[in-house]
Amino acid sequence: MGMFTAINTGASGLTAQRMRLDVISDNIANADATRTPEGGVFHRSRVIFKPRVSQPYWRSPFLPEALDSEIGRGVRVDSIQKDTDTQTRLVWDPSHPDAIVSGPKKGYVEYPNVNVVTEMTDMISASRSYEANVSMINGSKSMFLKALEIGR
Repeated sequence: MGMFTAINTGASGLTAQRMRLDVISDNIANADATRTPEGGVFHRSRVIFKPRVSQPYWRSPFLPEALDSEIGRGVRVDSIQKDTDTQTRLVWDPSHPDAIVSGPKKGYVEYPNVNVVTEMTDMISASRSYEANVSMINGSKSMFLKALEIGR
């Protein structure tokens, strides 16, 4: 593992968690949105992570194959998916401009499937993950600086 590999791994985690925090804040901001620009009710978004696979430009001939795995290279955001599986909330309010006009749900207003408590819990988790990545980068940096001091 090279000097910058650890920092790059931590940086990929920082980027992924920042994106997760952005999506969570968007969910919280739209928790009471009954209409989107595309039409229909807002659906909660969630971030899907995948391991980052990178092909090195150069592979050391002295490093055994078993030690040169792709595990631990970082994470990337694979996609942002809408949660259409969870039911939206129905609130009785026939005077609301977005109330359902006809059918068995007449008079109800469809609200997003965003639970603010769940979003806040996810936000705490994402911010702690962000902090862990920052700590890992700072630890790597201090180890590299100590290694340079030994070489003096």
